[in-house]
Amino acid sequence: MSDPKMSNQISIELNEEVSQGIYSNLAIITHSSAEFVIDFVRVMPGVPKAQVKSRIILTPEHAKRLVAALDDNIAKYESVHGQIKEVKGSGPVMPMTFGGPTAQA
Repeated sequence: MSDPKMSNQISIELNEEVSQGIYSNLAIITHSSAEFVIDFVRVMPGVPKAQVKSRIILTPEHAKRLVAALDDNIAKYESVHGQIKEVKGSGPVMPMTFGGPTAQA
């Protein structure tokens, strides 16, 4: 008989282009009753216009799982490297609007 754990595994592929990643220093999060939209933006100092580099659309359930996974990983990171310091006032001036619901980051 086959192992049930083995039948539930997924092979995940990461191509070279995606493996390079995209730098983002701002996340704009909006939602509707059906989905959460996270726009990853790169804001450059002294440049009045910023560009969305990537958009991820999640169901509310997956958004909640993402938050839990981030909380877990941040706790693991801080247990090894120390508490992450939050620098107030270092980001772009808010609010920003893209024509949707009010963004929260």
